[in-house]
Amino acid sequence: MDEINQLTEEILRCAFKVHTSLGPGLLESSYKECLYYELNKSGLYTEKEKGLPLIYESVRLDVGYRIDLLVEGEVVVETKAVESITDVHIAQVLTYLKLSGCRVGLLLNFHTKHLKDGIRRLIY
Repeated sequence: MDEINQLTEEILRCAFKVHTSLGPGLLESSYKECLYYELNKSGLYTEKEKGLPLIYESVRLDVGYRIDLLVEGEVVVETKAVESITDVHIAQVLTYLKLSGCRVGLLLNFHTKHLKDGIRRLIY
């Protein structure tokens, strides 16, 4: 678990850098692209818009689930730029954790004055 903690700390360091530089008020896609850039620059293998199939009764269904960022194949990162995080956003990340087999997810809301107020760490 120490490795995951170190990994999430590095992801958050990159997220803070992006938020400090851009501030709140932009589109979610802007934050996602900048965070993707920062994560790769820091040497972390990051997949963007990673597709997730739904397996139902041994049938693979491609129904459009996409993780914003999957870091090192271990941490799901969902970026938001919303007024506030809701139960639906949390459920989304928990679903992605379940479908991906990952245990840890970060839900990052960049539409906050201070990013620390927009971070949710979720465990599946």
